[in-house]
Amino acid sequence: MNWWCSAQNQRWDWTWTPYLGVWLIAGLLIIAYVSGRVWGKRRGLYCSGRQLASYVGGVAVFWIAADWPLAAIGASYLLSVHTLQYVLFVFAVPPLMIWGMPPWMLRRLLASKPLASLARMFSRPLVALVTFNGILLVSHVPRVVDGLTVTQAGSFAVNMAWVFSGFVFWWQILAPLPEWKPMHYGGRLLFLLANLLVTTIPASFLIFSEYPIYSLYELAPPFGGLSTIQDQRIAAMIMKILGGLIIVGIGAVLFFRWNRKDGVEGDLVDSAGGKPVRT
Repeated sequence: MNWWCSAQNQRWDWTWTPYLGVWLIAGLLIIAYVSGRVWGKRRGLYCSGRQLASYVGGVAVFWIAADWPLAAIGASYLLSVHTLQYVLFVFAVPPLMIWGMPPWMLRRLLASKPLASLARMFSRPLVALVTFNGILLVSHVPRVVDGLTVTQAGSFAVNMAWVFSGFVFWWQILAPLPEWKPMHYGGRLLFLLANLLVTTIPASFLIFSEYPIYSLYELAPPFGGLSTIQDQRIAAMIMKILGGLIIVGIGAVLFFRWNRKDGVEGDLVDSAGGKPVRT
């Protein structure tokens, strides 16, 4: 049994092939959460049912993206599935897991000073912007894809880098710890816009190239009746359209929350000043 998926010695059939490393990480994440939940309950700190469902959902998406069959197809046959894995690792797993952890659990997780210092460094908007987009661009360079995906260690490193970049990205947007002085809603919208623009770079290369960019997928056996160029363009659409829709959707939610917050603050000011309160 392989511990992680790679493009090395992958011969496709429909035989279920679990990856031990994926199951181990998913199991440890669940055990850690349950242990934290029990610890908190003994001290009068609770997690809601929604938070539990959100966290478990995030771990489940991680398992789906990293395990058979998506991992095997994405590593050895279709760039489009490889790109779908990126979207799941970055835009689905981190927010679900962050939503699932109440503030007291996050504070306990970051109780270690070295870990807290590292987290604070990556929570700075400029550092987060460079980190997220740097990992996006570097992990889609042909030499990186062709060179790392063929080994289990390399494929694992790329997947974990994607997940890490997702946590860095979503920490800016969700701002789960108020005492960390998160960005104002306007700053978060600018942060989203900057990331939306950068994602067009790899997507543009994929969709406008007349030749296969990655030799790994150019030399892969046919799968699903797609040519290499068709697969490459579908990958570009997944990155640009699906990833873009998620970012735009988040931006819309932030904008309405910003508007609602300003409206509530305006009501409080009018009330304090003796003016009629809006209803």
